[in-house]
Amino acid sequence: MDNDILMVIDAVSNEKGVSKEVIFDAMELALASATRKKHGGDIDVRVSIDRVSGDYDTFRRWEIVDESLANSVGSSEVPDEPVYRPQAQMVLQAAQEDYPDIVLGDFIEEPIESVEFGRIAAQTAKQVIVQKVREAERLQIVEAYQDRIGELVTGVVKRVDRGNIILDLGSNTEAFIGKEHMIQHESVRPGDRIRGYLYEVRSEMRGPQLFVSRTMPELLIELFTLEVPEVSEGLIDILAGARDPGARAKIAVRSNDSRIDPVGACVGMRGSRVQAVSNELAGERVDIILWDDNIAQFVINAMSPAEVSSIVVDEEANSMDLAVSEDNLSQAIGRGGQNVRLASQLTGWDLNVMSEADADEKHEAEASKLVTQFMTDLDVDETVAQILAAEGFSSIEEVAFVATDEMVQIDEFDESIVSELQGRANDVLLTRAIVSEEKLSNAEPAQDLLDLDGMDQSLAFELASRGIVTQEDLADQAVDDLLEIDGLDQERAGALIMAARAPWFEEEQQS
Repeated sequence: MDNDILMVIDAVSNEKGVSKEVIFDAMELALASATRKKHGGDIDVRVSIDRVSGDYDTFRRWEIVDESLANSVGSSEVPDEPVYRPQAQMVLQAAQEDYPDIVLGDFIEEPIESVEFGRIAAQTAKQVIVQKVREAERLQIVEAYQDRIGELVTGVVKRVDRGNIILDLGSNTEAFIGKEHMIQHESVRPGDRIRGYLYEVRSEMRGPQLFVSRTMPELLIELFTLEVPEVSEGLIDILAGARDPGARAKIAVRSNDSRIDPVGACVGMRGSRVQAVSNELAGERVDIILWDDNIAQFVINAMSPAEVSSIVVDEEANSMDLAVSEDNLSQAIGRGGQNVRLASQLTGWDLNVMSEADADEKHEAEASKLVTQFMTDLDVDETVAQILAAEGFSSIEEVAFVATDEMVQIDEFDESIVSELQGRANDVLLTRAIVSEEKLSNAEPAQDLLDLDGMDQSLAFELASRGIVTQEDLADQAVDDLLEIDGLDQERAGALIMAARAPWFEEEQQS
């Protein structure tokens, strides 16, 4: 019985909080390493420690490999290619002479003299055990925090390194806050206690594992959830957040109970709740915005404290033009565009803020352009074109495809006029389609598409006729986009797309 081994394993397991089995495995690796050093280093060794008595046996072993690997010894010029190791491997045919049932991948073992535990206690064993214990500890951290992604964590600043923060979360656990996830100009010193948003947990053997942010909008939402009981109870929802970290932020709130004012609840008595969040974020000023299912009204709310005079929504471009009075223009835009930028992030729409005069001028210019387009394309006089524009028609497609009953309701139009207008609109669209098809049919592939690996001339011209003219055009495609081409299967389509994307990967590697 080797009581020394059992004593060491008990002590390390208790001290580090790691299972004994992990320490046993580390000890076996350490003893095997010491044995290899004693016998020449290139042999393969396995050590087995009895978990009860502490006794251990040592075996030299040979892996069973194919004859082709043995024949390739010394001939490989590829660094990562396997090389036959006669000290630790044996060819299958030779092994089967003594072990008929053995197969590739099995091992032949022979007992050899074990090294003394005392010799390695201060050398190899210590290094291997420390490494294994560290790996086990890091795995425990990952398991403990994997389900906490998206939560607030609180810790003490352990050290500051070039703007990056190492945060001590307790229980020998550290988190990393990168410089880009720290609030600019925030004064943080070792020993300070701060909160952060855990956004990623990585299972890595080196480097940080827990990644925390002080700048993400989710941190703002989680802080309000902590400070406002109505949010944690589900009476109030925080639906979106946008931040200019350390300066200003906006959150959108909605009440699930008509008796509760969501804005007032988040502000708190004399502003106590919103002030607590602001203090945690280095004085960041927070605007609390009332959510509205009407997106235009929501945008108007998000522009607070500026007042919006009028709004024009372009759903296709996912943008809005906001007109404000001249006196309100600077407030609506905010310092450095801060207010409109945060409102845009909060709502998810591109917002263009302009004065009332500029909005009128832009509207007139667009209306004039639209009237001219109708006059030209539909061959109508200015009066008819102006009526179409005034009724909200913004394209030839709308004129062609809108329901006839709707157009007849226009006071100035009857069924004959509507029929004539829609007929002309359809003729215009048909002409455009023919011209577009002719352009595509006459298109020729670029040289880089012709030179692409796996490409042939007929396929290149077929791609060009479909608007895929250059290698870059092909790189933007998906496999399903190409399967409509006769004779092109999924495998070849995928290979061609990957070949076209090769320059992208090269640029990424260089950068």
